[in-house]
Amino acid sequence: MSIGILGKKIGMTQVFDSEGNAVPVTVVAAGPCTVVAVRTPSKNSYSAVLLGFVHVKPHKLSNPLKVMFEKLNLEPMKFLREFRVDNPDEYSVGQVINVDLFTQGEKINVKGVSKGKGFAGVMKRHHFGGQQFSHGTSVEHRHGGSSGAISYPGRVFPGKRMPGHMGDENVTVKNLTVIGVDPENNLLLIKGALPGSKNSLVALYKNA
Repeated sequence: MSIGILGKKIGMTQVFDSEGNAVPVTVVAAGPCTVVAVRTPSKNSYSAVLLGFVHVKPHKLSNPLKVMFEKLNLEPMKFLREFRVDNPDEYSVGQVINVDLFTQGEKINVKGVSKGKGFAGVMKRHHFGGQQFSHGTSVEHRHGGSSGAISYPGRVFPGKRMPGHMGDENVTVKNLTVIGVDPENNLLLIKGALPGSKNSLVALYKNA
C-alpha cells in the first residue's frame, strides 16, 4: 500500500457520464487528514506516515494519546492509521492532506471492514449447493455434509469451510476508478461499491 487518506463512507448514488450512461458511485467524505507522526528508516526501520482523521474531544481519548497530542500541539483525532510512503522527508507533523491527493479517472484501492452478518450456514457463507431434496434426504437439505474422515486423521483440518460468523472482516477492493473529486466539500465519488456500512471508516490508497 502507498500514501492515501482516511474517509467516511456516506452512501451510494449514480451519476451520468459523457455518453449518458448511469454510473453507480459511492460517495466518501475523504479527509482532511493531519500528519501526526512520520516514521523513518533510521528511527523506525520503515517509512510511513501516521494520519489522524475526525476531531474528537480530549476526554474521549486514553491518557497516552491525550499526552501525545498535547506534546505535538495538535487537536486530538479519533482515528489513527499508518500509510507507507517512499520518501518520508516529503511529510512533516501537522501537515494536512486533502482529497485533492486524487484525480478524476485515477485507479485506487479501498480498505474497510465489511458488514457483519452474524452466524450463517454454509449455503449463505460459502455458497454451498446443499443436499438433494429427494430420495430419502431428511433434515439435511442445507447442511454441509461430511466434515472429514473417520479414524484417520481423526480431526477436522484447519480452514474447512463450515458454518460460522460471516462478515465483519478487513476487505480490500482494488483498482476502483475515481469518478469525481470535490475539494471544496472534501468529497470523493468512487465507481462501484465499497466495503462497510454507511458512516463506516475506509482507507483510500493511491494505486502505486
